[in-house]
Amino acid sequence: MSRVLIVGAGLTGSLCACLLRRELPNKVNIVVWDKSRGAGGRMSTSRSPNDPSCTVDLGAQYISATPYYARIHSSFYEELLAQDILKPLVAPVEGMMLKEEEILNYVTPHGVSSIVKHYLKESAGAEVLYDRHVTHIHRKDTGWEVRRKGGTPERFDIVVLTMPVPQILQLQGDVESWMGENQRRMLEAVSYSSRYALGLFYKAVTRIDVPWAAKYVSNNPCIRFIAIDDKKRNLALKNCRPSVVVHTSVPFGIQHLEEEKDAVQPIILEELKKVMPDLPPPDSIKCQKWRYSQVTRSVADCPGQMTLHSQPLLVCGGDGFTHSNFDGCIESALKVFEVLKSSL
Repeated sequence: MSRVLIVGAGLTGSLCACLLRRELPNKVNIVVWDKSRGAGGRMSTSRSPNDPSCTVDLGAQYISATPYYARIHSSFYEELLAQDILKPLVAPVEGMMLKEEEILNYVTPHGVSSIVKHYLKESAGAEVLYDRHVTHIHRKDTGWEVRRKGGTPERFDIVVLTMPVPQILQLQGDVESWMGENQRRMLEAVSYSSRYALGLFYKAVTRIDVPWAAKYVSNNPCIRFIAIDDKKRNLALKNCRPSVVVHTSVPFGIQHLEEEKDAVQPIILEELKKVMPDLPPPDSIKCQKWRYSQVTRSVADCPGQMTLHSQPLLVCGGDGFTHSNFDGCIESALKVFEVLKSSL
């Protein structure tokens, strides 16, 4: 059996693991590494330090399906809806711009990371390990030797890289020598937006009286999006603690990108007071810096994947090869899986 390493426990990586387990159960041993402490990547859900049942989505806020993707990815949507992982977004979102008629919006009652966790669960038998920060990839005989911070090197037959493209370009070892000049230029052309997110957690008795569940803000240099997260996810009537998520604008994120989170958090809170002067003080706060928030320019022609070496296989995927949303990650995972299937 081939030992396959998937680097990145976000949506693309988790779905790749799921597809391998479902379609090729007797051909692969699946290992998933992520440098973070948990699954989700930019589909991140954080818990209150005072009450684990109080959560907030710091990354993706809701899933939007165009008629085209709702059709071609219907099996994925139907599976998540049947499992109650997705629910229709029925709460009011002020300032939402509908880019296409008949677009369907969904929320995740258990947090957006529940999608990733579902696919990892469906990868039954996969070895999923966190705090695994890959630094080097070397060719060894018929496979790859992968090194990580603070750990011993390990051998794999196939490596799949699903982290943001700039992190792929930072890898050391033989990756650079196997990467063609044209491939490098294509990867270097990929760009991302940057932003900060704040999660505000409240005591159970707190009331946040606003007429919306989420709101796009257009007249503030710092704040771009606010959601009463429990209300957005239709949980407000279930006696759970309220939580609020705040996303900054991209210009603000870029301006403060190299600063420490502790220095930026008070600035965001001060601007939040201007937008929501009656917002009560939170019980606790989580600040997240998204250096790679959303892809603003993907790999040319959106191929879904890039094969850096065919024998042994070293392949890249993720939203940098398609576009930054749920369907983009599905597209990439499907393209990566096709490459994996043909090599096994």
